Amino acid sequence: MDVDPLLMTMLFDFFGDLLTEKQREYYDLYHNEDLSLSEIAEKAGITRQGVYDIITRAEKSLVEIEEKSGVVHRWHGMRAELEQAAEMARELNRLSVGNSESADLAKKLIQTLENLAIG
Repeated sequence: MDVDPLLMTMLFDFFGDLLTEKQREYYDLYHNEDLSLSEIAEKAGITRQGVYDIITRAEKSLVEIEEKSGVVHRWHGMRAELEQAAEMARELNRLSVGNSESADLAKKLIQTLENLAIG
């Protein structure tokens, strides 16, 4: 399974609840718990090929959902814009020397933007 692990982790975080219970379980064991297909198959009492098929279908479903919705792509864009806005607020704070009201407002804006970027 040749997939970008970071992307697949994000897709699972965003859309994992839309998978079947087995897809979620096997996907999690394979990608997050780092179990091999054989280990999962032994645990589940099915063939290695069966596990592979379920995980592959789960990955395909996650990619299709993202292609249709663009949620993760938009989320990345918003994170970048929040970071850019926070940088502008930090610059505003530096330029507000001597004006405590502007500096306080800039600090509050920085904190709000950082909270949004973290959440």
